[in-house]
Formats: sequence, structure tokens, C-alpha cells
Amino acid sequence: MNRKLRLQLTAAAAALPLVFAACADAATLNWSSAGDILTFDIHAQNENLNITALSAVYEGLVRYSPDRRIEPSLATDWKRVPEGFLFTIRKGVKFHEGETLTPGDVVFSINRALNPRSQFKSFTTGIVKAEAAGADQVLIRTTTGSPVILNQIVDLKIMSESWAKAHGALEPQDYVAKEESYAARHANGTGPFRLTTREEDVKTVFTANHDWWDEKNRAGNVERAVFRPIASAATRTAALLSGEVDFVIDPAAQDLQRLRKSPGVKVTEGPENRTLMVALDEYRDASPYVRDAAGKPLAKNPFKDQRVREALFISVNRDGIKRGVMRGLSNPTGTIVTSIVNGWSKDVAEPPKPDVEKAKKLLAEAGYPQGFGFTLDCPNNRWTNDEATCKALASQWGRIGVKVAVNSMPRAKYFPKVLSFDTSAGLVGWGAPTFDGFYSLQSLSATFNPKTGDGIANIGRASLAAMDEAQAKIKAEEDPVKRTTFITEALQIERANLLHIPVHELMIAWAMKQNVEVVHRPDNRFTMEWVKVK
Repeated sequence: MNRKLRLQLTAAAAALPLVFAACADAATLNWSSAGDILTFDIHAQNENLNITALSAVYEGLVRYSPDRRIEPSLATDWKRVPEGFLFTIRKGVKFHEGETLTPGDVVFSINRALNPRSQFKSFTTGIVKAEAAGADQVLIRTTTGSPVILNQIVDLKIMSESWAKAHGALEPQDYVAKEESYAARHANGTGPFRLTTREEDVKTVFTANHDWWDEKNRAGNVERAVFRPIASAATRTAALLSGEVDFVIDPAAQDLQRLRKSPGVKVTEGPENRTLMVALDEYRDASPYVRDAAGKPLAKNPFKDQRVREALFISVNRDGIKRGVMRGLSNPTGTIVTSIVNGWSKDVAEPPKPDVEKAKKLLAEAGYPQGFGFTLDCPNNRWTNDEATCKALASQWGRIGVKVAVNSMPRAKYFPKVLSFDTSAGLVGWGAPTFDGFYSLQSLSATFNPKTGDGIANIGRASLAAMDEAQAKIKAEEDPVKRTTFITEALQIERANLLHIPVHELMIAWAMKQNVEVVHRPDNRFTMEWVKVK
């Protein structure tokens, strides 16, 4: 972890005793976001809000402490062995429906994450399989001894094998294919909260699990947490101001100044470990949503030409988007990872100055002197001002003769669409929960391989031999200094070949009532058991 991030997190941890003073009174927390939780299947949807909800109910073998250090959870300890990592499983832990946690549940859950249908294979890089290794131990076989594997395991949650079998959930829900599943609407974890009510697009209710194995260390006082999705930014703001909700995880940028000045409300801000970018179809010879200058289907895919991608890259006015769209809640960038991620470098991240004339020349050289058009798919309730960002990009690209139609939709429709490759261009917001650049490179820039999880979020299906070779070096390297160098080199390859069009790093703003205390996290997840309502 780099020094900048360590200082931020250490400062946050130092404040915890003040934030979480003992409180005898239990409380209800009403919280909201623009979009709904997508599924409670632990391997069906690798999406940030979804993982936030899962993490209140399900746990992994290890977890992050408030200062972002790896600490024991369902495993009491672990060690590196020649075959991989050997974990000792905590005894006496109960699932919410009464089953006792066993090493068999751990083996089942880790291997389930490796299933071809799993959307969590980016967290299993280097993991071959899990197997029992004694009465209370599990061996996770790996191809490398990289310490980052422990960071990956944080988000590999554990479920009861017998419960999964009883409810037909031995395999992950196929969320992309819109499959229904018992595990999508019900949950049975070991965590600090139980899922008690699930009304899709209406509300989800969590209640405190006082049989939790770590109950004595529960820092917060929330007894009942009620999540309500509110699509309209204005309505979310009004709900906070009226007291209908206590906490909004994604307040609209245009409302922040008003919220800062409102009595009884406070706003906390900080950098988010997430980059917003555009992925282009670099795979098909003819892309389905690309048109010529006259609006007719284009027989040739312009995005396969690097000159076209460069024209789009250098014509983006990122500072203008920061001022006009994000109201300051962004940092312009030219790379796919944020500055708090291992492997980031200033040279790679420096965004280009907008150059409309050069962009036009590049388009002409590529054979599009009159420009062309395409549809840009975009969610309208996932990332801060996502739809507005897409519209700003469309306007800016119009100046170089590229006509962009923005196709915005709720996130529940957006993710199945782009993940099934039904797109010519899509907005992507990607963070690195391991705080390591390889996570982003493997997910976004590797050649798509559903069996290994490589390119699982590579919605443009970019494929470059040099990138795959660079990532193979990272996978094999255990020396941390050399590994960081290899990550930086891979990010240079990503930038040089414009496999994505990065726009900006996001900033997090959370808004809440004055009596709510939370730990502000750079991964934009809040930990429910740390929340205190006075």
C-alpha cells in the first residue's frame, strides 16, 4: 500500500475511538442510493453497492481493519506454504439459519467463486482451488505466493454449502442472463447483520445479528438498517433534508453546496478509488451501433483504428467536465487506475490537453474526414453524474465531427447489456478493491477469457498480445518492487494503445444527518457495523 493511502487510512483509524464511543441505545439507520442492490448471490455481481450490502451479511476468511490492514475474520490465522496458503477456520461460528461453519463450507465457497458463471473470478487470480487440509484447516492452492491474494480473499465471501444445496444455489446465479435464483433474494451468512426483508426497487431491511461471533467488537449501534433506492437526485436530497433518510451514499454533485449549508446535515468528502472511462468495441469488424456520417450502418469498425481512439482521447476536455459536470468532484486522468493504487505513475496518468484540430486530422487520416456516429451506452444511477458525463462527452466529440447518441438506462439494465457485449461503446467506472493495479488490468485490459476471469469487465473486447504478456509477468512475480514496476509498465502499454478512454478519477461525497457517524472509505463502501447513530 502506498504511503499516501497509508497516511489517509491511519488518520481515519486514529479518529475511531472518538467516532465510536460506547452507546447504549440501539438505532435505526435509513440510507439510500440512486440504484437498488442487484442480488444477494455472493458471486453473481461484482459491483460496489452490491458488495457493500453483501458485506453486512456475509464474511470472508479475512477482512480489512478501519486502517485498511488485513486482519482475521472467519479464519483465525494463515501461513504461506509451498502449495499456497493454509487457513485455520474459526470454530463455533454460526450461519444466520443455525448451521455451524465448517471447512467444507469454505472449500465450497472458494471453489464456487471459480465457477465459470461467477463474476468474482477477478478476485481469484492465482487461485487454483480450495481443499480441506485437516479438521479445521483449508488449503487454498495458488500458482503464486503474491501477498495480494490476501487482499483478493477479502471479497470472497463464505456461504453454507448445505443451505446452497437445499435451495438450488450450488452454482452462482447467471445475472447477465437475468436468471432468477433463491440466493439472489435471500441470504444466510455469518455476518453482523441478517437480511430480513427484500422488496426489489422498494426497500431492503437488515437487522443486527447479536449471535455474531465478533459481537463484543461491534463498533456501531445500528440495530436496524433500511435501504431505499431513490432514483431521482432531487428526491434523494429532499429525503435527507426532511429526515426521511439519514444517509445518502451518492448525493448529487449539484446539491452538495446546499447540503453543506443546511442545518442538521453534514457532508464528508475524499478521493475515491475509482476511474471513469469509456470502453470501445475493438473486437468486431463491424460494430452494431456505429453509423457513417449519413446515419447509415458502417461496414467498418472505426474503433479498431488506433488513430480514431486517439482522436477521441485527445478531444476530451476533462477540466471542463470537472468544472461543469462534476462540480469539482473529479480529478482528470489519462490512466485506468487512481493515484492511491499500486503501480500508478504520474507520467502515465497525465491527461492530454484537448486538441480538436489534431483530433480532426487523425480522423481524416483514418478515413473519416466527415466523421461518423455511434451510440454510447451509459447508466443513469450508478456513478456520480454518470449520464451527465456521457452527455458532456457526446457534446465534446461532436466538435470533431463524431455524432454520439447517449443511450442511458438504470444500472440493473445497463450491466447485463454491456457484460453480454451488446454495445459499441460504454461508460465504465472501475476501482481496485485490492488497491493493486493488476486487479484493474486483468479485469479491463486482458484478452477476454471467461474460464480464467481475464477481461471479465473488458466490454470492448480489446485484445493485445503485449498486454497479455505483461500481465503474465505480473502474475508470476512475487518480489513486490519488481511486481510494481511490471504493473507500471503494463499501464504504459494500456495508455500507449488506448485500450480505454480514461476521463477522471471520482471523488466521494457522502451526505448524512449530523447525528450519523461513519468511517469514510476510499472504496466508497460503508461498513454497517461501524456506523453510530446518536
